[in-house]
Amino acid sequence: MRASFVFSEVVNGLRRNVTMTIAMILTTAISVGLLGGGLLVVRMIDKMQATYQDQVEVVVFLTDDVSANDTSCDQQPCASLKSELETTSGVESVTFENRQEAMDNFARVFESQPELVEVARAQALPASLRLKLDTPERFAALEQQFGDRPGVDRVVDQATYLEQMSTMLNGVRNTTFAIALVQALAALLLISNTIQLSAFTRRTETGIMRLVGATRWYTQLPFLLEAVVSGLIGAVLAIGGLLVAKAAFIDQVMAPLSGTGVIPEITYGDIGVVSPILLLVSAVVSAITGYVTLRLYVRL
Repeated sequence: MRASFVFSEVVNGLRRNVTMTIAMILTTAISVGLLGGGLLVVRMIDKMQATYQDQVEVVVFLTDDVSANDTSCDQQPCASLKSELETTSGVESVTFENRQEAMDNFARVFESQPELVEVARAQALPASLRLKLDTPERFAALEQQFGDRPGVDRVVDQATYLEQMSTMLNGVRNTTFAIALVQALAALLLISNTIQLSAFTRRTETGIMRLVGATRWYTQLPFLLEAVVSGLIGAVLAIGGLLVAKAAFIDQVMAPLSGTGVIPEITYGDIGVVSPILLLVSAVVSAITGYVTLRLYVRL
């Protein structure tokens, strides 16, 4: 099989139906780009869970009077609370954090937003006892046991916030995948129609080739390669779109959150990890669609 002939046939086929080829490439680029966006959200969720899984604590926030008058937890009722918590089953460690330490942590977390740090005051932040548990299931029992104690304002499980954020990001991911699926169906139909049209316009050429002994694979290969090349071009455009979207949109929108470390930043490395997947998926799906179309609708 002459590679130069196949290559020339692919180029001629793409040029012959240029408008449908452009539509196919753009539709593929949109669907693959949305798929890539969903995969980036998945990576963000994975990184967030890996980052916070070992840092999640149960926090016993103290009342205003305790927060204002006891800066070292050596007075009642803070001292007795801390002592009892340290001996409670399932509690690995107990750390006291006074208002000033809470303010220092707040300033460190939101250091990328100095205007927010400037208006914050230590008097607005409660002192707290921060607990590490051996099992998350212990939270309900702790809340019931210590929630109504004197000096306790409320008991909070930080894992709840992590779950809520993960749920929100999962919703974004599922919506992106759903739109990508609709766009993918449109791309598949365009690929199928383009192959059928291309085969019809070249039916005389392929018919002569079959008469002189060309195999079915030899006559079908240029059409398959047209679909694959179009899919790969669409994937490349999608990857370029993700790079542009990160620089022009994602970084600006996510800066208030990613700058504080609350949500992990989407990096160019993440796009680099996702890119081979997008290229592979686009090439494989295009090839399968082309093959099925040729087998079912086109006789070469």
